[in-house]
Amino acid sequence: MEETGVVISTEGIMARVRVQKSGACDACAVSGTCKPLEETAELEAFNPIRAKVGQTVRLVLKPQLYLKASIIVYGLPVASLIGGAILGKNIGEIYFKGIDSDLIAAAFGFGALIISFIAIKLWSGKVEKKEEYRPVIEEIIE
Repeated sequence: MEETGVVISTEGIMARVRVQKSGACDACAVSGTCKPLEETAELEAFNPIRAKVGQTVRLVLKPQLYLKASIIVYGLPVASLIGGAILGKNIGEIYFKGIDSDLIAAAFGFGALIISFIAIKLWSGKVEKKEEYRPVIEEIIE
């Protein structure tokens, strides 16, 4: 995934870059390092080429990381909801004969969904600290 932005500050080998916000921002693995504003977002990126404040640069994030983050952010909650509902339905039919098994399925499904959201939040906290999940400034455009 590539983005173009303007360097707004630098500190050592890191730079803060303001980019136009896109639909890709929702599933980005480094969304924790972003500070979304109205139509722009600020990203913390590695600056190996030593871009200076005010320069327009091209940022790159590895596509496989973007795909992995998308699968985790969107796929895990859906799978958890469905898996929890199936498990709840089976448990409801076996152990809770006096209660409608659909109610048990709904409770298990939503419980699993909430657990998946907590797991994703914990995962994203670890990811934002890892260097390989941060964008890299690869080129100075202006």
